[in-house]
Amino acid sequence: MTITKAGVPAGKEMRRGRGRPQARPDEETNAIILDAARREFAASGYAATNMESVARRAGVSTKTLYRLIPNKATLFEAIITDSIDRFVSRIRLRACENGDIECALSEALIACGELILDGTVIATQRMVIGESDKFPEIAETFYNKAIKRTESTLASWLKAQAERGLIEIGDATDAAGMLLGMLAFQPQRAVMFGRAPAPGRKELERRAQAAAKLFLQGCAR
Repeated sequence: MTITKAGVPAGKEMRRGRGRPQARPDEETNAIILDAARREFAASGYAATNMESVARRAGVSTKTLYRLIPNKATLFEAIITDSIDRFVSRIRLRACENGDIECALSEALIACGELILDGTVIATQRMVIGESDKFPEIAETFYNKAIKRTESTLASWLKAQAERGLIEIGDATDAAGMLLGMLAFQPQRAVMFGRAPAPGRKELERRAQAAAKLFLQGCAR
């Protein structure tokens, strides 16, 4: 039998051991945890949710969860911040092209509606309202990190269009609040009180277009 220089019989290939599989990046694990936490908070409420239940739903160890996120309050803030961060990045990308402000505003409102009228977001808001007496910190987190930041993001977008001479508005924050009210208040209440499901994409587009037109043109004859 012929032996190669590596000490392996000729005609035989050296097989590599499988070894330990490559670890999943923390960024990917964190995204999985946040998605699981959203669903756990919405399903169980804030008081009943604990770090162990989130870890089970995410399919990770509690050790990994605590390494990435130290406690439940931080976890709740993280899911709110993550959703708004993704929303803000989308709004920034949707600039008004070719001076078609009505189309651009409709697109911006659709992005707002996809966030505000998402079923999980509405469930989270219902949870916050229901448990804010016992946990006032979650109400403060939701108000500042979700409601006010959504409003300020749309206000910044409106202000940018005003600076370009495409619209004329007074207080951008007031205008953003009025627009969001027209877009989302009615369907949001219907969902929260169990009177209707969250609107689908087609209905959201219809409402966004109607709100944009009403805002830009008014209803005077």
